[in-house]
Amino acid sequence: MLYEASCMIAKPVSEGFRFYPEDGLRLDRLTRLFFMFVWRITLIGGLGYASYLFTSRYIIQTVQVQGISMFPTLHNADRLFLHRWFYNFYRDPRPHDIVVIKDPSDQGYAIKRVIAGPGDFVFLDHGLIYVNGRQLDEPYLPSRTWTFPEGSPSMQWMIGCPDNEYIVLGDNRGDSLDSRCYGAVPRRNILGIVFQ
Repeated sequence: MLYEASCMIAKPVSEGFRFYPEDGLRLDRLTRLFFMFVWRITLIGGLGYASYLFTSRYIIQTVQVQGISMFPTLHNADRLFLHRWFYNFYRDPRPHDIVVIKDPSDQGYAIKRVIAGPGDFVFLDHGLIYVNGRQLDEPYLPSRTWTFPEGSPSMQWMIGCPDNEYIVLGDNRGDSLDSRCYGAVPRRNILGIVFQ
């Protein structure tokens, strides 16, 4: 017993359901739409993931403080943002900026504060820092924080910054490996500025 076929409708027959050619076209169309939807979602997800990886690796990255060389400004295990392109597009590092550097002593990474830039002369004398003959104002440090050269409090220390090099110090002057140990840091070793 056969029923008359109408467009896009399956009619029951004695053996079960049978699809007519118009219904097959509809299924092909639905299948194509489904796969187009899946392709678009996959493409959007892939592009989103790729942009996340690019942004987190080359533009803004999270960093975690390890150690106490920047105490009291930063504490061990603090999480901060590192803006990697800031110095490439906006401006050069300036005194008082907190930066991530590639540490010349062990090729690891360290967070330090820029004290002086290209063309500046830094002089340490009796625990005070002088940049180009003027005492450095450091409002971010507790009063009576002394800065001595590596070795002895009675020593004096003087260093000049060549072009594209910077003097960096940790805020915890008694427990920081910084420019007092390895000298001026080349600009290429400064990865970016840190902000909270």
